[in-house]
Amino acid sequence: MLGGKRTGSRHVVVVILMCLFWYIISSSNNVIGKMVLNEFPFPMTVTLVQLCSITLYSGPFFNLWRIRKYQEIPRAYYMRLIVPLAIGKLLASVTSHISLWKVPVSYAHTVKATMPLFTVILTRLFFGEKQPTLVYLSLLPIITGVAIATVTEISFDMLGLISALISTMGFSMQNIFSKKVLKDTGIHHLRLLHLLGKLSLFIFLPLWLYMDSVAVFRHTAIKNLDYRVIALLFTDGVLNWMQNIIAFSVLSLVTPLTYAVASASKRIFVIAVSLLILGNPVTWVNCLGMTLAIIGVLCYNRAKQITKGRELPTTVTTSSSSLPSNHVKYTPLQHNNDSYYRTSTMNGGHKGAGTTTLSMPPMTTNSLLANGSGMPNGSATRLLFV
Repeated sequence: MLGGKRTGSRHVVVVILMCLFWYIISSSNNVIGKMVLNEFPFPMTVTLVQLCSITLYSGPFFNLWRIRKYQEIPRAYYMRLIVPLAIGKLLASVTSHISLWKVPVSYAHTVKATMPLFTVILTRLFFGEKQPTLVYLSLLPIITGVAIATVTEISFDMLGLISALISTMGFSMQNIFSKKVLKDTGIHHLRLLHLLGKLSLFIFLPLWLYMDSVAVFRHTAIKNLDYRVIALLFTDGVLNWMQNIIAFSVLSLVTPLTYAVASASKRIFVIAVSLLILGNPVTWVNCLGMTLAIIGVLCYNRAKQITKGRELPTTVTTSSSSLPSNHVKYTPLQHNNDSYYRTSTMNGGHKGAGTTTLSMPPMTTNSLLANGSGMPNGSATRLLFV
């Protein structure tokens, strides 16, 4: 009993420390990104540096951490889902940097609080998934808060607003379809991040060479080898990579609801730090709008938890005919050779026809490296883009 309490307390301490580290890294990344774009107004180049960071650092470190490699993905599936995901990641990253360049960090993150709204709309469009009334009502504070923040934003820029909305929609779409890829292929979520980073870089490099390269090399910071700007660019790329890794680590240790609350708290932290360090002017009404939008995100997460609790079956094994009508069914790829997933069924039990059996990773697996949460009520869903 005492050993269990000690283990639980140690787990809570680890999660709290990792969340604090995540908040510090994320806020630093946003502040440094804004500083870079103020002196070096090339959002496409900043995106290129971040993609290079994901591509260069992920492979060696993931091998060092012994994160399992994925089997070869069929070409047809690769072109149908992986390539569009990489293009979506690229578009979302570029527009995110444009918004950060054009508007204050605090306002950009307030607009990004609309992600639940885009998630509800996109899941309805692509999967026909309807939400309960409670979930729709929880979106009202988000919409109202963002509207108030927009009307009262002193440094408002229309391009910045549109870019932030496109970026949020792109990240939301990636989160939805990355879940399908993880389910279909059995690929580790960090390996998927690395794969999308490499593919995005490959697609983006010719575009960057055509649109941005000449202007970048003519800029005084590059011509005169301004080490401050170069150091800020390098630091921004490293921090962006670290932010993704830490976010995944936190998600592997907690339930999806806890992660959602931690993510909303992180947004508050980023907004507060950016206001404190960058000192962009705000009014109390503007702050009210930001606060209302963040509270709306928390209400949405709570509403999803309540409605999911009403819909989920209470037994481990259920008939497929008893699943709710709005359940999104994914068809896994045939001939999945990943032994990790083939042997992860609880107690090695046989899955009968027409049943859905919950599976758990082997108990010896490090929870930070597994594709599922080691916590009760965990989920295999991974929000790859934060």
